[in-house]
Amino acid sequence: MVKLLRDSPLLLLFLVAAVGVLLGRVKVHGFSLGVAAVLFAGLAVGALDPQLALPELVYLFGLVLFVYTVGLSSGPGFFASFRRRGLRDNGFAFAVILAAAVLTSVAALILHLRGPLAAGLFAGALTNTPALASVLESLKATVPEAAREQLLAEPVVAYSVAYPMGVIGVIAAIHLMQRVWKIDYAEERLSTRDAAAVARSLESTTVRVTRSGLTRDSALALVREKGGTVLFGRMKRGDVFSIVRDGTTFLPGDLVTVVGSAGDVRTAVQALGEESADRIELDRHILDFRRIFVSKGEVTEKPLSELRLPERFGAVLTRVRRGDIELLPTGDTELELGDRVRVVAPRERMGQIADFFGDSYRALSEIDVLTFGVGIALGLLLGSIPVPLGGGATFKLGFAGGPLIVGLLLGRIGRTGRLVWTMSYSANLTLRQLGLVLFLAGVGTRSGYSFVSTLSHGGGLAIFVVGAVITCLVALASLWIGHKVLRIPMGVLVGMLAGIHTQPAALAFATEQTKSDLPNVGYATVYPIATIAKIILAQILVLLLRS
Repeated sequence: MVKLLRDSPLLLLFLVAAVGVLLGRVKVHGFSLGVAAVLFAGLAVGALDPQLALPELVYLFGLVLFVYTVGLSSGPGFFASFRRRGLRDNGFAFAVILAAAVLTSVAALILHLRGPLAAGLFAGALTNTPALASVLESLKATVPEAAREQLLAEPVVAYSVAYPMGVIGVIAAIHLMQRVWKIDYAEERLSTRDAAAVARSLESTTVRVTRSGLTRDSALALVREKGGTVLFGRMKRGDVFSIVRDGTTFLPGDLVTVVGSAGDVRTAVQALGEESADRIELDRHILDFRRIFVSKGEVTEKPLSELRLPERFGAVLTRVRRGDIELLPTGDTELELGDRVRVVAPRERMGQIADFFGDSYRALSEIDVLTFGVGIALGLLLGSIPVPLGGGATFKLGFAGGPLIVGLLLGRIGRTGRLVWTMSYSANLTLRQLGLVLFLAGVGTRSGYSFVSTLSHGGGLAIFVVGAVITCLVALASLWIGHKVLRIPMGVLVGMLAGIHTQPAALAFATEQTKSDLPNVGYATVYPIATIAKIILAQILVLLLRS
């Protein structure tokens, strides 16, 4: 069997991937490793024989796919975060990560760990795969070939030993502190409006207007004063149905559909009049509604106000579904490829509207190879540029940092003329997962034999304990400073902590605990800066802790 796998790299790759994903689905007390289990499957298989190692190109290709697609999807949210408290939040995240790097360097000096082991410990304790990859690439470029294999294995060994507690420690810290502080997430959610433009569960109802002198804009302003954010869809006055537009004036007795979160809809009902038993949205004789796929690049990366849907088609968008979440659209909302929009419009105009947005599921499954290839090429070029640190030392953003930064920039730019840099949500997610599996399988098999050798010769327990201490100290300190000093709402803060650790499992736990999308806000705000900071600091650790 070993000979068969050694002679067939493709068989080895897919076997490791399948076994790893299967192990990742196993839950113990609600916790699972997820796709990270592919790394441990690779380590187990690689431990059988030193020649059971996938080609280097496998994990490099996977890494580039992963970080570039993460950059594309995170770009808009990353730059948008700076419009509010993003500078404070990202500064806080960077300070936390820098403190973790200092703790790691102190532990390395006490335990006499070499730079590669310390860097792997740092990446594992903060569960960041791109940081590990940047270390491997840096070592590959600077270490003599005779010692390369051994040194390349050291950071992977430290990473894999520290990683499990890197996940468990964050989840345990969230669970502990929310119990100690007796956090009421439901009450916090009602008082926190930072998620107004973020995904929420939307519903609609019909309001009978009883107030006089209301226009659409004054009605929206009235709802906002009471802490709500809603959207008006259609209106019925007597027997006449119409779309609510910018200049629409409401009269007492008008029936108006209101879309928003459950609490916001109730706020709108109280502000405008009373809830009506008439469900005018169910009457589709004149005004119809339909879910339409956004598959044309021409309508993406533009504010909805520029599309002029009411003027062109007499239509209004009432919901935007992106992945598994729904957004309440505003005039500033920018559509992305793969979005599903709910359109309310005259029945006879639905065909034209579908053509306008594309409505092609097949087109969403295709990738623009031109923009995808150019974007990754630019990222690789940026990553190859040496950045001086002084004293003759340099570092590179490498295969991890270069594509990530370019992905962030292109994700924010969206389009250049007719070139659309972004891709559909489904295509992005597929490529991202494929890239991560390739990377984890590659580094796992290439380091499995050294991993077992290190544990069998001692030293593994010390790395495990130090990694757990770093993870827990960083997590607990982040929660205490963030909540008690900076007064960040706990629902947002637990997402920020998951982003600081770049840990999807912690984000999933935080979302489950809060029963809201506030953790997604915090996660998206700090995730990119956290990834970049770890990539740079991990390489600096290697340079500073030279043996």
